[in-house]
Amino acid sequence: MATGVHETADAGEQALADSIRSAGLKLTAPRLAVMHALADAPHADAEHLFAAVHADLPGTSLQAVYGVLTALTGAGLVRRIEPAGSPARFERRVGDNHHHAVCSRCSAVHDIECVVGEAPCLTPADTGGFAVQSAEVTFWGLCANCQRELAQS
Repeated sequence: MATGVHETADAGEQALADSIRSAGLKLTAPRLAVMHALADAPHADAEHLFAAVHADLPGTSLQAVYGVLTALTGAGLVRRIEPAGSPARFERRVGDNHHHAVCSRCSAVHDIECVVGEAPCLTPADTGGFAVQSAEVTFWGLCANCQRELAQS
């Protein structure tokens, strides 16, 4: 590997470690592994993340991954999304105001930018006394792959 590539990887690893520490969490191998797995597979569920982490850390349990996800979500490093009819999904993209499109056939999830750009991007007619801080929108439809497969059948 070229020196520049290695230095960039080291800097990325250090930035990731720093983000975990800055969020008030202890840096642990499972936390780092889950963050790496989420970089490779945004919108993954806990079982998918467990499989990815377990490959590198065989002593890690599914329960440990759930614990890591709870800690990372609570610290604001990970966002939990819960599409109807699907297990919870997790992503590292936090701190912005984006939404999701979910394929009703294969459950693929894709990010959708908010038109307004800042939270909340929707204004309810009646808040019922709530001080609204954010709004989440889930768009449902068929992803490009499923559209192609259905067109070919």
